[in-house]
Amino acid sequence: MKGSLFSSEHVVRPAVEAGMTVENAKCIKYAVNGEMHARQGAMIAHRGSLQFERKGQGVGGMLKRAVTGEGLPLMAVRGQGEVWFAHEAQNCFIVEVEPGDLFTVNGRNVLCFDASLSYEIKTVKGSGIAGGGLFNSVFSGQGRLGLVCEGNPLVIPVSAQQPVYVDTDAVVGWTAHLQTSLHRSQSLGSMLRGGSGEAVQLMLQGEGFVVVRPSEATPQKAQQH
Repeated sequence: MKGSLFSSEHVVRPAVEAGMTVENAKCIKYAVNGEMHARQGAMIAHRGSLQFERKGQGVGGMLKRAVTGEGLPLMAVRGQGEVWFAHEAQNCFIVEVEPGDLFTVNGRNVLCFDASLSYEIKTVKGSGIAGGGLFNSVFSGQGRLGLVCEGNPLVIPVSAQQPVYVDTDAVVGWTAHLQTSLHRSQSLGSMLRGGSGEAVQLMLQGEGFVVVRPSEATPQKAQQH
């Protein structure tokens, strides 16, 4: 069989070591030798001796998900083989979490991660009820985390001298040691006179990075995730 479809650009190569790699801009490959975790429904292909099992979150985790709308419907993948993950042709990226690190990420952006990582659903500090219920997943431990993003994300440095303000529907995640709070950019009078409507942003202060996607989540899109 010949043609550009069968060129080396598209034909996958066998994995040379266990773990997570970016297969292409829209897909992550995981060479499983033991166990790993991924969002349910993200598997697009696999080969080898693998078992897929829905991963329970426990009563507390399910309660948080029901109340907050945030959560990770996960599956565990066990055995030996290769599996490919993708989600709605979104761009894929890998974050390496090291001991002592914390990476806060929106659940809708999580694709897969090493079993050595743990996560907890937490309220974004400073958001309160006025933020519409801002809850993210905080990853810790040591391992790799695969993320998806609509478009190429912006990674914006945050410093004590220059806080960053982000739209709550566009933020993907941020690194440890950043403090969060809500910031109101318009007065109520401005909104009533036809202002932009983006009256509340998430302000991040400290030293680190914030990741932002180049689009906002529409209400319908957010519910699908």
